[in-house]
Amino acid sequence: MDSVNNAIISVSSNGVVLEQQPDTGCVVNGQISVINSQYDAYQVQYSFSGCQGSAAYLNNTTATGLGVLDTTLNPAVAYIGVVNAGANYELTEDFTKTSSPGSSSSSGSSSSSGSSSSSSGSSSSSGSSSSSSSSSGGASSSSSSGSSSSSSSSSSSSSGGHNFSAGGPNVVSLIVGPGPTPSSSFFDIPTTTITVCVPSTSTCQTITNVLVDTRSYGLRLLASALNGLPLSAQADPATSGNHIAECLPFADGYTWGAVATADLTLGGEKASGLPINIIDDNGSFSPTVPASCSNTGGGNIGRLDDLGANGVLGVGLSSYDCAAYCTLPVSGQTSGYLYYSCNASTCTPTTEALGSQVINPVALFSTDNNGVILQLPAIAASGAATATGYLVFGIGTQSNNGLDGATVLTTNSEGFITTTFNGQTLNSSFLDSGSNGLYFPDSSIPTCTGSAAAADFYCPTSTLSLTATNQGQNGATSSVNFQIANLNQLSNANFALDDVGGPSTSITGVGSSYFDFGLPFFYGRTVFTAIAPNAVNGDLTSYYAY
Repeated sequence: MDSVNNAIISVSSNGVVLEQQPDTGCVVNGQISVINSQYDAYQVQYSFSGCQGSAAYLNNTTATGLGVLDTTLNPAVAYIGVVNAGANYELTEDFTKTSSPGSSSSSGSSSSSGSSSSSSGSSSSSGSSSSSSSSSGGASSSSSSGSSSSSSSSSSSSSGGHNFSAGGPNVVSLIVGPGPTPSSSFFDIPTTTITVCVPSTSTCQTITNVLVDTRSYGLRLLASALNGLPLSAQADPATSGNHIAECLPFADGYTWGAVATADLTLGGEKASGLPINIIDDNGSFSPTVPASCSNTGGGNIGRLDDLGANGVLGVGLSSYDCAAYCTLPVSGQTSGYLYYSCNASTCTPTTEALGSQVINPVALFSTDNNGVILQLPAIAASGAATATGYLVFGIGTQSNNGLDGATVLTTNSEGFITTTFNGQTLNSSFLDSGSNGLYFPDSSIPTCTGSAAAADFYCPTSTLSLTATNQGQNGATSSVNFQIANLNQLSNANFALDDVGGPSTSITGVGSSYFDFGLPFFYGRTVFTAIAPNAVNGDLTSYYAY
């Protein structure tokens, strides 16, 4: 227990630290690593997000330092000392271990220097291709933006027998809550914390509030979130002096920026030499966005206030974000371009070898590399201010990630399942944590009014209880009970909502005959997304399970 901030500090068995401070709104994520087990010496690092009011200066800052555990005392006492250069403070504090597994209790004997108060930061805890629209500032539809699709769910299915609270090297925290800033705080945005490094070095940056998206592929980070980390742009092997950039179309716009290489750490998992996309949100990438990118529909959504996150961690069905299509000659890429060769001022479409494409990081893990599991707790119909669950790597690769009786729904070669709803057969349906509402066609439900963006969401006169049935290519079926509430009647203070949705909008190559089961579907469930074994050929035949 952190008595200063009235919050529980959780430390998993693999050193992942999580604290949510109700008084300040701060979400603290970090890692404790062993330096010397003989002397119980540890390295401590934790970052802040979601802080409100007088604590807002802590957002996107990271504290680093050292800790020791004195086991000669009973109960044991941990002593830490950290420096947070971004918030201009130094802090020492001691925590007494409580009887709760993985938690500790602040003894209150802390001291700090610099511009922060002793109570601020005093704990040692540390978009998919068819994706994501968001509503700013909790549940008000009048400030919503984008056009994503997510499914709100009050299904009777539960998280089953999976209990990830013990942690493990393949388990990291998944947090739904306010964004890095008030203007980037949207409801139903699931995020995690990552560490990216210059390849084969210890020059690293820990980045909080990275959106976890089960319908896109690869890591995309805002350039501003890298805080000057010197990642080198990927050179074009065909044109000396040129570099590779990527334009990724989403349902509601596009992102644009350089391709670079980094080492990525997520909990105890590491992807080395990972091609990533650096989204140019600060003008650090000089070439002009080519018209063939900016004309793909919608506008540039590569900004914090559009994404609601510092980046997107795409962990969907595919290993590659373009696969065999982008290896074709430019003349053969008849459905648009993703990769470009750029000099200092202009960019032209190009081919991109498989190994150079932006890659689903999970596919590069040494063992737990065949898929992911997302688990979030069930929440009240009125919503919750925050929700904390787990992102787990691998399916059937460890003792903690087996299917354990989950219903397996295999997908077709395009990665879709079939949903039957209200007499409609929707053949292009999918499960998408990167969408923040349930998106499906139903002209009988009124949409919200007040702005063009509000029309992206349903506002029925009273909460509706509905049912859909999902079917996989394997013939397996699963009934999904869900509710749709009036978004305007939900609290702006709640960022976790399981009963919001809106009409499906047309997606290029798909149309609007789909049911997008977005984040509301994930509450109260353990949801598996398996990477397709033949994704290299663009074949997304795989499965979801829950």
